[in-house]
Amino acid sequence: MTGTIQDTSHLDTVGALVDQYLAAWNETDPQARREAIAALWAADGVYTDPLASVSGVDGIDQVIAGAQEQFAGLTFVRGDVLDAHHNIARFTWELVAEVGAEPLVVGFDVAAVNDDEKITAVYGFIDKMPG
Repeated sequence: MTGTIQDTSHLDTVGALVDQYLAAWNETDPQARREAIAALWAADGVYTDPLASVSGVDGIDQVIAGAQEQFAGLTFVRGDVLDAHHNIARFTWELVAEVGAEPLVVGFDVAAVNDDEKITAVYGFIDKMPG
């Protein structure tokens, strides 16, 4: 990805980054999850969605652990939207009981990446949430 996402020809690389991001959300082993977060995020990275606003590996880890507790047994998968320019990517994701199943939660995230190819910020939106 060479630091900045310059055009849509880099979508394969952006897709790989998004897949790593979602893999961190799916990692249930606390040690492996923290390692995945530390490898993927800048040390001062921020995560903001309608339910949380945190920074740093500890804060991001706590948000992910909380989501895993709330939605135990469900898996985050990439949705149909993936777009990028400069150092910013936007993508949809779904939370499913099994791959191919109707999603229980659907979201849309925007991520910024620094020149070290680390996530500096993610801004999340919830499009569908169970009642």
